[in-house]
Amino acid sequence: MNTFTLDFFAAEKPFYEGECVSLVVPINGGQYGIQAMHNNMIAAIIPGMLKLTTPKGDEIIAAVSEGLVKVESNHVLLLVDTAEHPEEIDENRARRSAEQAKEAILQKKSIQDYYAAQAKMARAIGRLKTKKYKR
Repeated sequence: MNTFTLDFFAAEKPFYEGECVSLVVPINGGQYGIQAMHNNMIAAIIPGMLKLTTPKGDEIIAAVSEGLVKVESNHVLLLVDTAEHPEEIDENRARRSAEQAKEAILQKKSIQDYYAAQAKMARAIGRLKTKKYKR
């Protein structure tokens, strides 16, 4: 089984460091998959659900916020502001956050407030999807 080295860091702590078989990250336009010997690239990460598979076959999922992923010479560096395991997510808090963001979007104050509310909504939806993900 071919693997690559993954260094996955959230702003506050390392999330995963080690060998990886596959990685699926949320990017603009959908999900992007990475496997061993992937071409070099850099991409922006958007809020959503990330999945990685270890050499033992374990699947690790996380709700991630914005960040970036860099693939170079069979090494992947993933940097995000936040990363949470499903058990770390407070579903009620995520629902409240989504409702607040929806209300802010509907108020249409300024373009800056609108984009901030959209980002908040995307993060809340990503957290809820991750919490409800069934393996």
